[in-house]
Amino acid sequence: MLLSGNTILITGGATGIGFSLAEQFIALGNEVIICGRREEKLNEAKAKLPKLTTRVCDVAKPTERLALLEWVTKEFKNLNVLVNNAGIQRDVDFLNMDKDWSYYAEEITVNLEAPIHLSSLFIPYLQQQKNAAIINLSSGFAFVPKATFPVYCAIKAAIHSLSLTMRYQLRNTGIELYEVMPPNVITELNLESRIKRNSVNSGVPAAEFTEFVIKGLERGDWEIAYGMAEERRTSSHEQSIELFKKMNP
Repeated sequence: MLLSGNTILITGGATGIGFSLAEQFIALGNEVIICGRREEKLNEAKAKLPKLTTRVCDVAKPTERLALLEWVTKEFKNLNVLVNNAGIQRDVDFLNMDKDWSYYAEEITVNLEAPIHLSSLFIPYLQQQKNAAIINLSSGFAFVPKATFPVYCAIKAAIHSLSLTMRYQLRNTGIELYEVMPPNVITELNLESRIKRNSVNSGVPAAEFTEFVIKGLERGDWEIAYGMAEERRTSSHEQSIELFKKMNP
């Protein structure tokens, strides 16, 4: 992937991996737009990175995805990279699902429906651009799941499958499709649960991970997995079973 001179849209880019990617991309000479549903977080990101362009958008809502497409393609004629990064993670106990279904459905909407819809919206536009790319964020949990958050893991497995098929369908369009597979990264993802499990600082720093991602993009690696995510990605079926047992004692 060409690493400079791009115009890049990152969903969920105000914090965590998304914000760290924005930092890396700006340092390499790219124009970066981030969107998120929390205006205060977008403002904080802008204060840290004044070159950022920010946009309030709740990707859980189809109407706001459409509005994002209309605004971005009007304001940024050279947009050529979409990063499907926005995501939420929730603990789900199938023996005690005591919340309204909308609570559980939101995880599916944000993590799976949104990137599918956004990709479908932006692909016709990206086809007109040079050096176009879509970057999907899946996870090492796509390969060996953690039983504490089973829906999240299932969705990331779906994103992996989606990335394979999208890459194949886009092979003659000039749009490159990359899949980024984080390990445990220190972010605000599922923060309340991480506090309860005393694992807030469990994982690798976001900057360390995104530096690795940039190197993978520079090499043109279609799948970019780091640390434990790479171990899970390359494990055999038998090894995956053993890893699952260790992760879920």
